[in-house]
Amino acid sequence: MNPDDNTLPDLTRRQEEILSLIVQSYTTTPEPVSSKYLGDLYNLGVSSATIRNEMAVLEEKGYINAPHTSAGRVPTEKGYRYFVRRLLKIGDLSLPERTHITEKMQELPLATEQWMRLAATILSRTVQSAALVTPPISETNRFKHVELISIQGRLVLMVLVLHSGSVHQQMLNLAESLPQTSLSQAAQHINDLCLNLTANEVRMKGVQLPLLEREVAELAADVIDHGDTNQVRFIYRDGLSGIINTFQGSEGAQQAVRVFEERAVLNTILGEVLTNQETEVRVFIAGDGRWEELNHLSMVLSRYGIPGQVSGALGVIGPTHINYGRAISTVRYVSSVMTDMLVKLFEEPEESGSQPLIEN
Repeated sequence: MNPDDNTLPDLTRRQEEILSLIVQSYTTTPEPVSSKYLGDLYNLGVSSATIRNEMAVLEEKGYINAPHTSAGRVPTEKGYRYFVRRLLKIGDLSLPERTHITEKMQELPLATEQWMRLAATILSRTVQSAALVTPPISETNRFKHVELISIQGRLVLMVLVLHSGSVHQQMLNLAESLPQTSLSQAAQHINDLCLNLTANEVRMKGVQLPLLEREVAELAADVIDHGDTNQVRFIYRDGLSGIINTFQGSEGAQQAVRVFEERAVLNTILGEVLTNQETEVRVFIAGDGRWEELNHLSMVLSRYGIPGQVSGALGVIGPTHINYGRAISTVRYVSSVMTDMLVKLFEEPEESGSQPLIEN
């Protein structure tokens, strides 16, 4: 959330109740909310005049405003933030919904393209918003496998595979020509010693190796060090076209399209989510005062995965009048299901020929 939330002034209990009702009404039906509407629909135990006075205070403090000449009021960014941080009571999805989500997720092999596309579809349809899911990636790159392939004369191709699924190739010019059998033996020796090691661990192992193997180990360690393990390479999305008409005006719809197509700001936000070791759902309202180009959007995002091993991000994107309670409960539950499935997979012994956990 926005760090400014900690400085939001307290409202009276009645003002909080009225603000909460305005936000809930507007996120259900995005129409300005009047004092008469609140008085007729809810038993607040006060007169319409009192409700009007409290709404005037809320407007003066910047939590609601009047669009155009309407008699009703709508929440502001500040009002949404106060509601989400202090007033929102987040329930669980219904048991049938939770059961349906779990069963659908278990029908597909983990960490595959189909699995992540399904997760995005589930999020989108449950919240009625756009949704995104990133594949799980290694939080710490580790050595998996290296090959040394003779090309011509002293020229050798080094092919390095990391546990993140990334493949790196580099040409080496050796001091003397070596047969392929010698290169393969050197690579196999490195593989036996360095499997699952970090960059520093590979360097430590390399100190005791013969010259060629030591140099290859050092190069591999450099590649591991420079690997960007938090870079979001793929984003699976769903539901964008379905929410275009939910925005009040075209600017919000244009922002929703741009956030997926241009991706610079989205990658920054996803980077924050992925590097945050806490598992709580993050809510970004109207760019949180940091990204003006997102001032018509709200994002509800979360990490999933195994801390210290692999993690991905998922969430929903929509207008600022998105149903925050349903969005948070859905993102939280889908994240927990995906995390539990990955944990169980990591606890199982790896079978030969099994499908890799992480797609590159």
